[in-house]
Amino acid sequence: MKDKDNFLQNAGINTRLSHIGNSPFDFHGFVNPPVVHASTVLFPNARVMETHDQKYTYGTRGTPTTDALCEAMNALESSAGTVIVPSGLAAVTVTFLAYLSAGDHALIVDSVYGPTRFFCDTMLKRLGIEVEYYDPMVGAGIEQLIKPNTRLVHTEAPGSNTFEMQDIPAISAAAHRHGCVVTMDNTWATPLYFKPLDHGVDVSIHAVTKYPAGHSDILMGTVSANEAHWKQLIAAHGQLGLCGAPDDAYQVLRGLRTMGLRLERHQESALAIAQWLEGREEVARVLHPALPSFPGHDLWKRDFKGASGIFSFVLAVGDPQKFKVKAHAFLDALRIFGLGYSWGGFESLALHVNLSDRRVTKAPTEGPVIRLQIGLEDVADIKADIENGFAAVRQV
Repeated sequence: MKDKDNFLQNAGINTRLSHIGNSPFDFHGFVNPPVVHASTVLFPNARVMETHDQKYTYGTRGTPTTDALCEAMNALESSAGTVIVPSGLAAVTVTFLAYLSAGDHALIVDSVYGPTRFFCDTMLKRLGIEVEYYDPMVGAGIEQLIKPNTRLVHTEAPGSNTFEMQDIPAISAAAHRHGCVVTMDNTWATPLYFKPLDHGVDVSIHAVTKYPAGHSDILMGTVSANEAHWKQLIAAHGQLGLCGAPDDAYQVLRGLRTMGLRLERHQESALAIAQWLEGREEVARVLHPALPSFPGHDLWKRDFKGASGIFSFVLAVGDPQKFKVKAHAFLDALRIFGLGYSWGGFESLALHVNLSDRRVTKAPTEGPVIRLQIGLEDVADIKADIENGFAAVRQV
């Protein structure tokens, strides 16, 4: 097995995705690991029970199924360890609770995932933790915001809904000069297109609900830490009693095997749609980091290996009184696109973005922001559906 591991380190990403996470010969040669359902784990004698001197001790502390997923994520992230939690939001919250205490100060990017902001403004505030939101484009200038009690800097690149890029290496270097832990929500890129720990981040967070699972039917999150921060993370994970269901872990492992191929299609189709939208008179601007016109394109090009299938565009409306009615007209005319939250599945989705919670960065003024998840449908059909939306907007 060690020879295979050494070979895989230098193999292509689709080869690695096909083989990481478990050895079939650990399970009598069966290709996929069995789903182990567990709460109680038996010990052979009282001494082992007292000392916990065996690999598995209780269902919340892992099973062969969940361990296979953790090992796969470690291989992708180059991390010291990974924990599994029931959702992407739980991946963020367990991370914050692991490294923050009453009296600490946390810097959170202003383009952060909305439920993360809500957790910061409610739970963290109640626990006596000071939260400050910063401009995603601040780069090395974040050093000016760090206080003596700053303990954590949270990043997300690109940012939720408006896709601002961040200079992750510069932010990490500044934060580390002051002893801060740097965390990153890397759900958009996955470890295939960006590896946070290779760019100075200490803890990488993923909603594997999205591209790893890939089929819009699983909720799960992972948190992967470097050696210096692993022990604190695994301790908090155990103290909070968080764990992921083995059936869901099995499904995410299945999704991982094809994630590389699916991401290639998502990327290709999304970029084709984004470029097409740039030439439409109904569109004020397109918010996609892989477009040369996007303000953070140079950072994306420098650090990322690819782009996924979600981006936004601004409808050219002008009159703020018509933002909502025009956005709703566009959405209600769609037939291929579903109207729903989440993304990363096989189907295209759309929604009207709410940016009213932003503190530092301002919402576009030209019109409403529409977020698109470009699925695996044919590009010509996706374009035709968007045309239906534009036609409806013109009638309002």
